[in-house]
Amino acid sequence: GGVRVNPDDRHYAQSHEWVRIDGEVGTIGITDHAQKELGEIVYLELPESGHVFNANEEFGTVESVKAVSELYSPISGEVVEVNKAAIAEPGIVNDDPFGDGWLVRIKLSTDEEIGKLMSADAYAKYVSEEEQAK
Repeated sequence: GGVRVNPDDRHYAQSHEWVRIDGEVGTIGITDHAQKELGEIVYLELPESGHVFNANEEFGTVESVKAVSELYSPISGEVVEVNKAAIAEPGIVNDDPFGDGWLVRIKLSTDEEIGKLMSADAYAKYVSEEEQAK
């Protein structure tokens, strides 16, 4: 596929997760950049509903043909929904990381953390700087 633009309606973490806020629920996934770096995703380990995570805490792992990578929650809160379709068919995360390939939905325990995350533009800049540093 072509380059996907990072959608403006969400916030981005340096660990390459995104979160989209709807009221007091945040949907979390990995970015297009992250899925490209990982390569073909073959397995997702995600928490059950009811688990509570702090911001920057590991909430699961994503396994690709190349590597196993930790997933970090950009926000604190309780898992209210897990994307069972993505667990069954992890390739969805490669095909549609910003859409059907979302991972978990978390009920926010605070909205203060959102301000610490990057906008789409800031994230794009962060990625290009990270690429140049390689």
